[in-house]
Amino acid sequence: MGMAGTLVPLLGYSVRAASGDSMTPGFAQGDAVFFEEVGPGDVRRGDIVLFRAPPPVGRETMKRVVGVGGDSVACCDSGERVTVNGKPLREPYLRDGDAVGGAPPYDVKVPDGQVFLLGDNRMDSLDSRFFEGGGTVPVAAVKGRADDTAVPMLLVAGVTVSGVALLAGAGLALAGWLAGRRRARAAGQFPGSPPPGVPPNPARPTGTR
Repeated sequence: MGMAGTLVPLLGYSVRAASGDSMTPGFAQGDAVFFEEVGPGDVRRGDIVLFRAPPPVGRETMKRVVGVGGDSVACCDSGERVTVNGKPLREPYLRDGDAVGGAPPYDVKVPDGQVFLLGDNRMDSLDSRFFEGGGTVPVAAVKGRADDTAVPMLLVAGVTVSGVALLAGAGLALAGWLAGRRRARAAGQFPGSPPPGVPPNPARPTGTR
């Protein structure tokens, strides 16, 4: 899922309009997605992140972090589930419950300072299964984390600082944000929350300081 358009970042947030279907049902084409700026040591399993993808994508896109430095990510077990460090993930956010998406089997050891990313619509996602250079992506390539609490906070900030442009921009994005939030709730998980079955890893991976 590529990301089109940008509003001026303010207070550590930026806004993109989702393009493509790789993160459905949580996000659909045209949805406004608010991204909080994060440092390399703040990227966790389960985060939905904006990042610069390697070839064959070669542009900004949005995917879900499934593995961080030191993790082993494999697909798939006997129940056709992705596993992280040998433990199967429960992924209620998946499109049609499909964790495989027709991709060949893989078993990846994520290097320190890298992340392994997958789309929620595995049948229609160019992600770490297909990226050149081994599939993983440097944590430093991550530009932001999707944050479904950003709109109310930014609307309040817009009033507080008399940020007319911010208020207008956030207001226009509100409908898209609400639509994405409703879809995420229907899918069983809000964007950005950790995948069930594997706890988030808030620790700073070695090699990313």
